[in-house]
Amino acid sequence: MSAVQENYKDVEKRVAAACDRAGRSRKEVTLIAVSKTKPVEMVRDLMDIGVKDFGENHAQEVVAKTEAITEPLNWHFIGHLQRNKVKYVVGRACLIHSVSSLRLAEEIQKEALKKNLVMPVLIEVNIADEETKSGISEEEALALVRQASELPNLKIRGLMAIAPPVDDPEENRGYFRQMRELRDTIEAMKLPGVEMTELSMGMTGDFEVAIEEGATMVRVGTAIFGVRNYLV
Repeated sequence: MSAVQENYKDVEKRVAAACDRAGRSRKEVTLIAVSKTKPVEMVRDLMDIGVKDFGENHAQEVVAKTEAITEPLNWHFIGHLQRNKVKYVVGRACLIHSVSSLRLAEEIQKEALKKNLVMPVLIEVNIADEETKSGISEEEALALVRQASELPNLKIRGLMAIAPPVDDPEENRGYFRQMRELRDTIEAMKLPGVEMTELSMGMTGDFEVAIEEGATMVRVGTAIFGVRNYLV
């Protein structure tokens, strides 16, 4: 077994243990292997043990990898998406996690209509109000969900957040709880066309706490693939 396969299995055990602690079914959480900057060979390595969900940050990489790998996989777009790159992602990604403005939502609508499909998306919330992070404030999230829900070729499936980098994952528990409460608040409004089924939060440093607080998707890169080489 390769190092990447072993790493994935280790992370899988930790996901399962976190689900147990939270009294949740393992089936409630999707483990997304964040393959950004990593070669196709590593993706294929994980495909060999049945992994289907991969996360990418850049439109160009989504194009390159979906052209190199024609087998059916679930490609999650998890990075900041520029409006001029939307055309490369719509129809290739199974879910766009990072919608943070009405203008971006409208561009996705335009492209999805052109391609005659409905694009599932998550609304990205900057839960800790960090200046260096994209995403909208908790207060703005409801308004954006309302506005984007009127776009017929968009399907809002939930929320996404990137918590601050911390040494102790417990420091992010409050943020993850806030996200779950925001999701529940929006869900209770029963807006037409809105399904608040997904909560994408938690990465290598804090995914176990995120699961304990209700994450349905965790995005794990470094713990699976190792440290990134951003010169790639």
